[in-house]
Amino acid sequence: MPNAYQLLSTAELDSLIDQLEQATDEIRAKGLKLDMARGKPSPEQTALSRPMLDMLTSETPLVDGNAIIDNYGTPDGLPCARKLAAEILDVDPANVIVNGSSSLNLMHDLVVNGLTRGIAGQEPWFRQGEIKFLCPSPGYDRHFAITASFGITNVPVPLLEDGPDMDVVAELVENDPQVKGIWCVPKYANPTGITYSDEVVRRFAALKPAAPDFRIFWDNAYAVHAFGDTDDKLLNIFEALKDAGNDNLVYEFASTAKVTFPSSGLAFITASEADMAEIRAAFAVSRVSCEKFSQFAHARFLRDLDGVREQMAKHATLVRPRFELVERKLTEGLGDLGIASWTHPHGGYFVSFEGPEGSAKKIVSLMKELGVIMTGAGATWPYGKDPKDTNVRIAPTYPSLEDLGAALDVFVVVVKLVAARLERSSR
Repeated sequence: MPNAYQLLSTAELDSLIDQLEQATDEIRAKGLKLDMARGKPSPEQTALSRPMLDMLTSETPLVDGNAIIDNYGTPDGLPCARKLAAEILDVDPANVIVNGSSSLNLMHDLVVNGLTRGIAGQEPWFRQGEIKFLCPSPGYDRHFAITASFGITNVPVPLLEDGPDMDVVAELVENDPQVKGIWCVPKYANPTGITYSDEVVRRFAALKPAAPDFRIFWDNAYAVHAFGDTDDKLLNIFEALKDAGNDNLVYEFASTAKVTFPSSGLAFITASEADMAEIRAAFAVSRVSCEKFSQFAHARFLRDLDGVREQMAKHATLVRPRFELVERKLTEGLGDLGIASWTHPHGGYFVSFEGPEGSAKKIVSLMKELGVIMTGAGATWPYGKDPKDTNVRIAPTYPSLEDLGAALDVFVVVVKLVAARLERSSR
């Protein structure tokens, strides 16, 4: 679609800019204070899990099979919690550890393990010179922050409509022994909302890394987080590994952070038998036990995969209208102008927006000036460096529908003004 602003005469463009600047002045006068910065569940969503607080009482027997809940032990997690996590990920419970409330903490700990202890019998990474991690971009800023914080070189790779550009990934992984990992959000990716195709998953499973201590950090954060009429299907990476005759390649993570309570959910990890044995040995130093009361309550509340799906269907009734509002506001305000594009996810927590080249920082800055906080421009790229300065992450779940609608109205005006100014400056 042609850029409508390019078809305007200079006089028409100047008139449009004057109108849009007047509109921003009117918005500024309202003194708005709106926040779309992070992908958080709304208060209505967290309220869905309040009945879980009644799952345990002083009369509840504190045993789960052979596990004692009110004392030390069971560092891998309660059997009921491991069974629940295994159903969510479709893996063997014997290969699951449930520990902590944050899967990001587990990822951080395994990066530290690679740095300080080494993986698969190899030297610790800190003794191997420069270490690199691949970062499909746009991607999750907190992933990139972990590796950057340890001086690991983050290398961006293109994220396409069906997953990372696997030609680029394979070239780097299979020819550079300094590449030790890749960050992945394979289902409803943050921020684009895309799900990796079967072909992409199979190509991941067939990788032949130059480094024996290379691992795929498979963050399946949105495994059960559909809100559309259909749920994207993600091929099971471990089944794909088996078909490819490969092993010891993937760490898969997930949590119930956006199923029950953020910061008070369950975090879990699965990998091959050999990798899990190594992970247990690493974790044994710092994990004597696990948060058993939380795990027991979760297992009683969610029960099984069907129970999780029932819970997520309730979430979907709250999340879907927000994403529908984003789609409607952007389509009505920008759809015919050819100055922007955005993703149309079936699940997850974000919409990825692409404006004209050189626009993202200006959009986010002007939004803040007008009282609407968004994720920082560039955050979806390693080191905050979006090479074309085009990507803006929209996080619609936390605000009320009324506040979200108001924020999106401001966003449309700001995008139009920034695009018009960029076009004017190019003449």
